[in-house]
Amino acid sequence: MALTRRAVQAINKLPVEIAFVVHTGDILADTIHDEALVREGVEVMRGLKAPVYYIPGNHDILEGGKKATERLFADYFGGSGRKVEIKGVWCLFMSSEWRDGDERRPSHGQQDWIARMVRKDDARPVLVFLHRPPVADRLNAKTPEEWGEEKHPRWERLFEERPQIKALVAGHLHRDELHWIGGVPVYVASSVASFWERQSSVRLYHYDGGRLTYWTIYP
Repeated sequence: MALTRRAVQAINKLPVEIAFVVHTGDILADTIHDEALVREGVEVMRGLKAPVYYIPGNHDILEGGKKATERLFADYFGGSGRKVEIKGVWCLFMSSEWRDGDERRPSHGQQDWIARMVRKDDARPVLVFLHRPPVADRLNAKTPEEWGEEKHPRWERLFEERPQIKALVAGHLHRDELHWIGGVPVYVASSVASFWERQSSVRLYHYDGGRLTYWTIYP
């Protein structure tokens, strides 16, 4: 909670206009049933001067109770799966947590959702925000990702058919990483949490003419 307060203060003090803030998931640490804790965290985040959008992570939507925790997440943070136009750019805030009983590969469900959201006849650029990046976690073999490079051809076809998609922005791995799927960059941000003795950080992104650059901020 203290690190989140510092992050909010650091964002508010930045000497540039902030169009919006995205929490890319794992807002909680398997504690969505603790109402007092959640409300305290929500109140801290309300200190942000810019609008904030929330994406669920795997520690928000819990195994063994996905439907119930999805409902709680929607109550506290709004429903997942949103498309918002911000200064001429479509921003997709997408859940990467698949529902119980969904027989598709996890990545296929997300690709199908993006395809529905991005109209081929709409030339406005698109940025996609999600929790789990669609890449293999090569540095942590104990927790292999559900989607890796072998799934990339389907992602590449999606990006070829919809060149408006300029970047994917994710979290989940608690590391700074940059990957490419075809010609589309996948940015993985580090975390506000300081697990594994890592320094707490947030990212400032700047979109201009099809390119997304960033600075890392250490609260």
